[in-house]
Amino acid sequence: MNTNMNRRKWLGLCAAALPAAAAGPKQGGKKVRIAEFDAKGVRTGVAEVDKVVKSAAEWKQMLTPEQFYVTRQEGTERAFTGKYAKTKDDGVYKCVCCGTALFDSKTKYESGTGWPSFYQPIAKENVHEKADNTLGMRRVAVDCARCDAHLGHVFPDGPRPTGLRYCMNSASLNFVDRG
Repeated sequence: MNTNMNRRKWLGLCAAALPAAAAGPKQGGKKVRIAEFDAKGVRTGVAEVDKVVKSAAEWKQMLTPEQFYVTRQEGTERAFTGKYAKTKDDGVYKCVCCGTALFDSKTKYESGTGWPSFYQPIAKENVHEKADNTLGMRRVAVDCARCDAHLGHVFPDGPRPTGLRYCMNSASLNFVDRG
């Protein structure tokens, strides 16, 4: 009789856990420090926020196929095809996945590569750099610090004052006019 009761409790607990497991990972576990900006692109401070974690199915629901390929599968859009490659408007470029501010248009320049290029991120806290040795090359990949979206790569051949070229995929960005 005691064995049946334990079995019933165990089955009940398993049944209760199924909806939560099916929903995928939740936010609220790991925290990250992100620099925050107002609508004009002015830094308002640094906040500790939840790391954004979603399942592949959840990302696929909210992103276009190209955005998913670039941000979640570390893909690259074809040169000269991205919507922000030639944009000269004044504003802030945010992560297409989580809305974190990543680049200011004031640091954007024409690199001739066919991708939007910046000489620095809006805040070092908001991006994460890591070694990328794919395709037989040694590069440095750039990801969003809040949701790990792949953004592009950084190269040491940019203009002053940093000498860096943050070569980003338009598909990973969402431009917000400073207006």
